[in-house]
Amino acid sequence: MNALSVVLSDARLVAVRDLRIESRSRVVIDQVLPFAVTVLVLFGFALDADHRALRNFAPGLFWVTVLFSALLAVQRSSSLEAADGTETLLRMSGLSPIGRYLGQTFAVLVQLLVLETVLVGGLTVFYGVDVEKWLLLAATGVVAGVAVAAAGTLYGALSSGSGERQTTLLPILVLPVLAPVLIGATRAFDDALGAAAVDGWAWTGLLTVVALILIVVGALAYGALVED
Repeated sequence: MNALSVVLSDARLVAVRDLRIESRSRVVIDQVLPFAVTVLVLFGFALDADHRALRNFAPGLFWVTVLFSALLAVQRSSSLEAADGTETLLRMSGLSPIGRYLGQTFAVLVQLLVLETVLVGGLTVFYGVDVEKWLLLAATGVVAGVAVAAAGTLYGALSSGSGERQTTLLPILVLPVLAPVLIGATRAFDDALGAAAVDGWAWTGLLTVVALILIVVGALAYGALVED
């Protein structure tokens, strides 16, 4: 079995484990999704239910909500690695660090895609927006989700050693890194939702480059973080 096959096999094992744990604990369904929907509704109240303003600002509000909610999913994922000596057992298991990183990233990505799907429904119900370009919307959601999951998994591992400070340290570390993702995804959604006349596919292309960079950097740096 070559090195790539080993990495992919390890990634699959870790992803299946994380998703199985999530399906049993239902943290995303019972906690993260209600939090995200609540934030989306509160943004509507903050704008005084001005439908024109809500439609214009919907892309930005959507992605701010996704980023804040993603922090909860990332913290949950990194806590699984640190709980009850799991980190030590994973080191002894022989799983490759890159495989572990990719597996965690994929598991977080799946949760983010579920979150994004629900929030798109929230935009149509609460904000009255209409999706004009579904393919662009879906492509942007997946690419931006990959970028968020890749950065979140890396910085989740970095902050996991801080103990009780992880809750406050993770946002400080990861949100500045994800600022380009927020900008690019918002502009692409501006086009997909018809909120502004921009080239959404160009922004999605830039997001793809950012996502690839984050995955490569994360895969290379994750091993050093978990071995320290």
